[in-house]
Amino acid sequence: MGEVYRAELSDGSSVVAKVDRSGEANLGREAYMLRYLRERSELPVPEVYFSSEGLLLMEFVEGGGALSPAEPHAAELLSALHGVTAEAYGHERDTLIGSLSQPNPWTRSWAEFFREQRLLYAAGVAREAGRLPAKLHRRVQDLAGKLGEIIPDPAPPSLIHGDVWSGNVLARGDRISAFLDPAIYHADPEMELAYISLFDSFGPRFFERYAELSAIRPGFFEERRHLYALYPLLVHVYYFGGSYVEAVDRTLRRFGA
Repeated sequence: MGEVYRAELSDGSSVVAKVDRSGEANLGREAYMLRYLRERSELPVPEVYFSSEGLLLMEFVEGGGALSPAEPHAAELLSALHGVTAEAYGHERDTLIGSLSQPNPWTRSWAEFFREQRLLYAAGVAREAGRLPAKLHRRVQDLAGKLGEIIPDPAPPSLIHGDVWSGNVLARGDRISAFLDPAIYHADPEMELAYISLFDSFGPRFFERYAELSAIRPGFFEERRHLYALYPLLVHVYYFGGSYVEAVDRTLRRFGA
């Protein structure tokens, strides 16, 4: 993830500098994702001024306001982002979630992509890191084998930010000024909504406005948001272990695994 600094230039302007001293932050991939969003969507993200594997210089964006007044605007921005579609699920290259590589081979089937590249992949790296118990790993594998019975025909593959939690959103008044640290790929857009719901990134006003602009299919709140939340939960198990292991266990029980 790198070290993050606010740097002042000789003309008095500010930039954000990310520095990777460990060689593990993949700053080049982060720069790619930010540039992709600026070129292919209207989502506000910081402009990239310079990037290498060890240094990323970005626009400094004012923010720090409460997110609640800006929830309708966030819904409008993300609904528009989800209108950027592709022919298949995945992406033209692998991306990141945090500093963890996110595999994105183009896949026609959403159930197959979610099973292989999200659930089984994240469970595997969490297991290899020693933070996901073997029994839970087997239960994730069991659930992954049943996805065809749970996931309906999805929406077209939509571009998602992929990591919308409150720390990655800047607001001023009732407007969102920037989304930070993307984890982009083309997915069922419910993946974005499930992530937001899991971490309470936005409240009811967000979902009300989003539903006015883009239909939220029946069964999302009752079932699929919990299923899709397994991916970020497993990623958090990989990073942190702890209470996220218990959250994975509860979710698996919900689906009889």
